[in-house]
Formats: sequence, structure tokens, C-alpha cells
Amino acid sequence: MPSLGADMEHGKIVEWLVKPGDYVRRGDLVAVVDTDKTVMDVESFQEGVVADLLVGIGETVPVGTPLAVITQTPAEVGAPVHEALPARAPAKAAAGPLQVPPQIPEAPGPSAGPPQIPQIPETPGRSQGAPIAPPVRHLAHRLGVDTGRIHGTGKDGAVTRADVEHAVAARPGSAGRVRSSPRARRLAAELGIALSTVTGTGPDGAVTVADVQGAAAGEGAARAAETPAAPAAPAKGKPSAEARERVASLRRAIGALMTRSKQTIPHYYLSTTLDLRAAVDWMQSVNAHRPVAARLVPSALLLKAAALAARDVPEVNGFYDDGGFRPSAAVHLGVAVALRQGGLVAPAIHDADTLPLDVLMEQLRDLVSRARAGRLQRAEMADPTLTVTNLGDLGVDSVYGVIYPPQVAMLGLGRVMEQPWAENGLLGVRHAVIATLSADHRVSDGLRGGRYLVRINELLQEPENL
Repeated sequence: MPSLGADMEHGKIVEWLVKPGDYVRRGDLVAVVDTDKTVMDVESFQEGVVADLLVGIGETVPVGTPLAVITQTPAEVGAPVHEALPARAPAKAAAGPLQVPPQIPEAPGPSAGPPQIPQIPETPGRSQGAPIAPPVRHLAHRLGVDTGRIHGTGKDGAVTRADVEHAVAARPGSAGRVRSSPRARRLAAELGIALSTVTGTGPDGAVTVADVQGAAAGEGAARAAETPAAPAAPAKGKPSAEARERVASLRRAIGALMTRSKQTIPHYYLSTTLDLRAAVDWMQSVNAHRPVAARLVPSALLLKAAALAARDVPEVNGFYDDGGFRPSAAVHLGVAVALRQGGLVAPAIHDADTLPLDVLMEQLRDLVSRARAGRLQRAEMADPTLTVTNLGDLGVDSVYGVIYPPQVAMLGLGRVMEQPWAENGLLGVRHAVIATLSADHRVSDGLRGGRYLVRINELLQEPENL
């Protein structure tokens, strides 16, 4: 069980995306894990054959517990591997997310050779070694489709998403199979909703969680109309006991982490008002020639400036662990996202300092959407090097954040507002935002923290170079 955040102690497997005998590559999604904060996808760090799944669906295990065994050759996939494994590691063990048992070399023989990569057998209509993109493999694994038996219609015989979907539709008894997300299927099963009766609003008509919830509300209303003497239903929008417990668990996790932060990190705070006149003027001129969906917002400029400034002032970008500061060569900007059911998470936009504004804007939208849908990836939660919290949309003027350990700084941003501005004896009105830095005094001081805020302001005066 990987650590998906500094405050994570355990996780629950809610779905396996692979099965014993599947061949996985580095980066392939293999499982879905539920933590106290959100539901996240876990990717493989190894390449090989899945020999055994060690944790069952619905089982909660401590961080460090081996989840699966990956071997290098298919010949090692056989009897249950977990019977020969040692007891699970304790919660704080340094085990990785997927454990690979040491390979015991066999005695060399006349035909001994290097381990062979498992080959997909030749099947009619598919050339051996035809490429398959990771998302297509993920879809095939989730739907239980053997890609070796699919005729690829893509370039060079590659198996495409459409090929997998056609294979599912062609299976006996699969007529009418409905595309849906794993969470939507689980919710539908819990509520007793048949997915075939739900109209999907997701990509290509896929059924989403919101669709299932809407169908459940509709069925409830219909039942109430048919049986007017039935007891009154709970108030609309009232969260279930499970949802209330999840929010309470999330609040406890956040509270424990923030308590630890305030008790162990000597915070200091600096605040300044950023001049956004040049940035807003440039943004408005660029947006005038763009469709609404492609227009920039001030948050994108502020995040890019924060990332570039962190590269120039490395004392705010990194981790304090093992009694010392470890600066990060990359700027993975954590963005605090408020969840609809309560609480927040802070997943990372990776290498934010190198992304063009349009790409950063697109990744920001995607990250917020997936965070609220509970579909974040492990790396997005585990490796932010600096977190930014922006409460401007709520009308907040300034925010003094609490550092997320083991990070060493947090930047708080308020709302973009027009305010009086005096310069060279003249008074005018400019767009501005209050930026507040919370930083770790073990790593930096007011001199370096002040330099970071000043550098953000300097970068915003040349928005065309962001």
C-alpha cells in the first residue's frame, strides 16, 4: 500500500484493474485505493506478470503492506504466491506499492538463457507484438477482454478503444452492456439501480455517478407517488450516514495533520499586495481573440508566477525530513481543492514551472475535476513540493495557510480586486491580490521569504513571458 500523502496511515482496495496472469508495464494503472481523503488510482512501478493479488477488494491495510506480486516471467505464475511470502510489513515499513519477490536463479542447463519477456500468442487478425496504448490495456483489463484475441484496426494493427468496446459487445450475453465508471457501477449496485435504465451524460454516453444519483432520486419520487401512504422520505440532499462518516474521517485526518504541522514546524508569515494591472490587461487582450472555453483566468497567471519564483528561490520548494532540508529540482505545485462533500485535497500539477500557460490552465481544470470525482493518481498526491491555496472565489481577501508537511512553505492567495493604488504621486485604480507566504523557519527566514513574494510580483509585470 503506497503512501498517498503525509497523513495517510492505511488504505482500502476498492477495485483491482488487473488479474493474475496480466502483463503490466511501468505506469499502468493496477488498482483503485480509497483513503480517508479521496479515491485514487495506483500505478505499477514494475514491469512483468501479475503473479498474485495479496489484498482483496474491500480490505483495509496499513501503508507499506504488499498489495501484489509481479514476476519477470509467466512461468512463475502458478500456485498462490502469498503462501510463501513472509508476514505483511507493519504500517511504517518502507515497502513500495507493488512488491517483487527476489528471483531465485535456476541451475544453469544446456538451454539456459536470459529471462524471456512473455509473448502474446499469435491469433488470427492480430500480428504478434501489435502496440496497445496503456489506456486501452486499462480498459481491456477492466472489461475482462483478452487483447490477444482482438483484431486491431489502428495503425500497424494497434488495438484501439473501439476494438475493445466492439469485443465486449460481441461477447455472448453482453448485449446492452452500459459504459460506466467503476464508482458509478458500485453506487448503482448499492442503490439497486440497473445501469441499463440510466441515461449516461459522460464521454460517449458513459454513465457517471451523478447519473446514478439522479436515477435513484427519480425512482424514489416514482415510488413515493405510487404509494402515497408511505412514510415521508428524508429531506432532499441530506447526506447518508456513510457520507457523513466519510466527511468526519476526512476532517479527523486533516485535523491530525494540521496539528502535527503547527506543533513541529516553526511557521512565519509574510504578506504583500501583488500588482496585477499588467497581468490583467495582457490577459484581457489575449482573451479577446479566443473562444470562451480557451480563455485564461488570473489563477493560471498566479500559479505560473508562483512556480517560476519557486525555481528562483529554492528555499520554499522542497521537503524537510530526516532532520534536514531537501530542495527539489522540480516544481510540483500542489493546488488546494475543496471537495463537494467537505474537506480538501492538494494534488500536484507536475513541473508547473515548465508548462505553457494554456497547458497549465488545462491541467488545472482536469485536476480539479478529477479531485472532486475521486479519481486522482498516487503521484499527484504524494509529491507536491509547494502548495498554493486560493480562496479568492469565495470572496476571501487573504489566507494564512498551514504548511503541509514535509513541505516547507505554502502560498495563500485572496480574491483579485480593484483597489486604490498610489504611484509617483498619482492615485488610480488597479487590479491587485493579497499573497501570503507561510514558511518554515528551519529552512528560510524573512529575507528569503520576502524575496520569493517580490519575485512573484516581478514576474507578473511581464505576463507575456510567463
